[in-house]
Amino acid sequence: MATIRKKGDLQWHVQVRKKGQPAQTRTFTLRSDAERWAKETEIAIERGLFFDRSVSERTTLSDLIERYREEELPNKRGKHFASALNQLDSALGQYALSSITSEMIAKHRDARLKSVSQSTVKKEINLLSSLIDLAGKEWGIPVAANPCLMVKRPVEPKGRDRRLEDGEGDKLIKACQESEAATELVAIVQLALETGARLGELLKLQWKNVSLIKRTAKLIDTKNGDDRAIPLSSTAFSTLQSLPRHIHGRVFSRWAAADSFNKTWMRTCKRAGIEDLKFHDLRHEAVSRLFEKGLNPMEVASVSGHKTLAMLKRYTHLKAEDLAKKLG
Repeated sequence: MATIRKKGDLQWHVQVRKKGQPAQTRTFTLRSDAERWAKETEIAIERGLFFDRSVSERTTLSDLIERYREEELPNKRGKHFASALNQLDSALGQYALSSITSEMIAKHRDARLKSVSQSTVKKEINLLSSLIDLAGKEWGIPVAANPCLMVKRPVEPKGRDRRLEDGEGDKLIKACQESEAATELVAIVQLALETGARLGELLKLQWKNVSLIKRTAKLIDTKNGDDRAIPLSSTAFSTLQSLPRHIHGRVFSRWAAADSFNKTWMRTCKRAGIEDLKFHDLRHEAVSRLFEKGLNPMEVASVSGHKTLAMLKRYTHLKAEDLAKKLG
């Protein structure tokens, strides 16, 4: 049953009560609007279709982002989260959660695609979707439907399939040997090719996590969020065994982070006369080689850290000529 009463000189306060349901209240400037809302709300409650929009109407996306930064962001490992939140806050933060539509999100998508990659935009939309779901499921700020579900994600370009061509491996090692950082540069390239470890994982590798007795190395705080123990081939074993140990405990002390290493890498590739080769391509090369050595998908995944067969497949590029030899 609806109760409508005047509130001051300019407003009408409406309250709709039904047994077993929380009271619903709204305030309007016009009595006609108050009567219409009361009638629509009563009908919706009777039919079990009522959805309380009041909290989402007074909560802006900026409010959600601020809470996310405080409660969720410290537990996130990806570098893109903070910048994505900033972009969403700048574009949509001023709007109430209930007023954000799929059209608004699509316009944001199209505007962002003019300056950043498809992958970046896709991550931003996915983060917004997760934020809205989190607000509804755990923070008591639901919306009738997540508008992100109706927005088409940008199609990402085909993943790289770059592998070392004939002779490039020798050229690369030779160029590394000519570098002023020769000892560590040769070692990190060889380990990448033998283990498929990411650059960041290798740069964080500590001697305390290397067991030359067991011939294993433990990668800590990986991109997937898990620690991962990897086996050391004879080449990887001898490579690590030949490296000097430093007091700070890191296996590779020359570079503090990927940014500083990438400068060395670009100079090395130029010296070797190798074009369009990223360090991460060595991970593709390593995973493909593991399959070529006869390891099964589960064994390769345990080394590479891929959690799904689909992702593992993206990093596997077997050479047709090698497969032809197996076919006889």
